[in-house]
Amino acid sequence: MEQDTGVKVREFMSKKIKYTDEGIGKVTIVKDCLPHPRELLLKDDSVKVTISLSKESVEFFKSEAATAHVPYQKMIRMLLDKYTKHYKENKRA
Repeated sequence: MEQDTGVKVREFMSKKIKYTDEGIGKVTIVKDCLPHPRELLLKDDSVKVTISLSKESVEFFKSEAATAHVPYQKMIRMLLDKYTKHYKENKRA
């Protein structure tokens, strides 16, 4: 059995790119979907609290947070913030 030494990969990676002055073809401008940098900052108005959650809920958030590569506490905080915002905006009399 022959061992893969990565020769083809090295040959491909060492090839020079040839740039030309040709047109780039049809261009479609899309709306910027990224949030403004200020929106990426964490809110400073956070308050530390102690809360007891069910083991099942914590395990769920830890699993989902690991998949999304975010801290599970942040995921819980974001959920509560969205819940609060929704019910503040749709407050019933």
